[in-house]
Amino acid sequence: MAQYEEITIDQGSDVAIQIYLVNDDGSAKNLNSHTVSAKMKKTYSSTDSDTTVFTAGVQDPYTAGIISLALTNIQTEALRKGRHVFDVELSHTDSDGATIIERVLEGRVHVTPSVTR
Repeated sequence: MAQYEEITIDQGSDVAIQIYLVNDDGSAKNLNSHTVSAKMKKTYSSTDSDTTVFTAGVQDPYTAGIISLALTNIQTEALRKGRHVFDVELSHTDSDGATIIERVLEGRVHVTPSVTR
């Protein structure tokens, strides 16, 4: 089950988020051969045209269990103020060739409006 988090983004600012993934025993999750995707929408039922895609990836070393998410100031400037929803998914291929997708984080984003533009 994904962890839940509420984050705040300042409209018109660059955003960088790091997520630290750990195993049940507290050790860092090995993210070798994993890919990451993360999206934000105004509502769960928003169309694809109302979707903001984070630049997402696994940081080196893969054994540290760190995921990076980023948005540019141009992306955040285009966001409407108020509440949004987001999630982060991790995927990899298992030894049988099946793609395994795991939602690792989800929650709400509060976008604060910018005065200086």
